[in-house]
Amino acid sequence: MLKQDVPQDAAILEQQSAISYAVDDQGRYVLTASAGWDPSNLANIQAWQLIAEEIESALSEIRRGNASPLLFHMVRNQMDTALLARYAHVSRWRVKRHLQPKHYQNLTVELRERYAAVFRISEEALDTLPERVELPVDVEGFEGE
Repeated sequence: MLKQDVPQDAAILEQQSAISYAVDDQGRYVLTASAGWDPSNLANIQAWQLIAEEIESALSEIRRGNASPLLFHMVRNQMDTALLARYAHVSRWRVKRHLQPKHYQNLTVELRERYAAVFRISEEALDTLPERVELPVDVEGFEGE
């Protein structure tokens, strides 16, 4: 693609830009900034919408008493039990156990601190759940072609 033909379809990148390769006037490959490209923007928006649905589902499970707040933080950070176990230095079966409200309530201070450190939040914030899902991008405002 020629440098002047690099798409500039702004959407989720806002003030930022993506870098891609393009061919300049002399036929050399150069790095070129792009505000975005509608097909790529659409794929990213759909991915964020799926993440929002997964977070909403996790919040519903927690509010019904079927899961602990740990599930929200895990889903929000796009982790599964194996990944969280690895980062928190806890066995997978213990993470699965801590996803159950009755076992989560009995977490030691040390385990709470480990989980909080993985999610980069305070220990008290582990129990805090949002009223609604907030994403780092505005998925509602995108009008793809």
